[in-house]
Amino acid sequence: MHSPSVDSPPAPSPYRTAVRTAIVLGLCSLVLLILVAAEWHPLLSVDGDVSRTTHRWAVADPDVTHAFRILTDWVWDPLTMRLLCAAVALWLVWRRAAWWTAAWLVTVSAVGTALQQGLKAALGRERPVWTDPVDSAHYAAYPSGHALTATVVLGLLLWLLHRHGARPVLWRTAMSVALVSVVGVGLTRVWLGVHWPTDVVGGWLMGAMLVSLAIAAHVRWRP
Repeated sequence: MHSPSVDSPPAPSPYRTAVRTAIVLGLCSLVLLILVAAEWHPLLSVDGDVSRTTHRWAVADPDVTHAFRILTDWVWDPLTMRLLCAAVALWLVWRRAAWWTAAWLVTVSAVGTALQQGLKAALGRERPVWTDPVDSAHYAAYPSGHALTATVVLGLLLWLLHRHGARPVLWRTAMSVALVSVVGVGLTRVWLGVHWPTDVVGGWLMGAMLVSLAIAAHVRWRP
């Protein structure tokens, strides 16, 4: 006798998966934001310990520091990321049928910029201050605009590649470049002494949350 077949549960829809992911990331972002705003001592202590250690390394190794400045100021700079986003959006408009996705891409990028600038102004967190700085930066510290912008732009572009069935070699290459870029830009900001580690983590979390929300919106409302 054959045993009765057991139906496997249906896979969650992309929309529900994106919404649930956004909720988890949003809660993590909120917790970190509250701890930073409240100046929770254990968190500030870890920030200070990591920052002092990486600053000593940066001062002791000027060649690596110079390379990191080039990467963070040119390759992974928020302006570079926004120009990449704009170039992809223009290409989508040129295809004519993808105008909605182009507008979606630009809108989410703009929302990410507004979010991080608004939070910087609201919190006013001071950046690290050193007697022997190796780099400088403007505006408040939290969250890291470099980390948030890279996460949003590269996350959205990766999802578009995946959605349109990119070839395995292209997908693996794009995934590797995006991962190195998002992680790398955060590490360079801490190494150069212009951000606390939690600034970068906050940027990563909020950027990933925006990507998840944007995917949910695209899946739900794209005509």
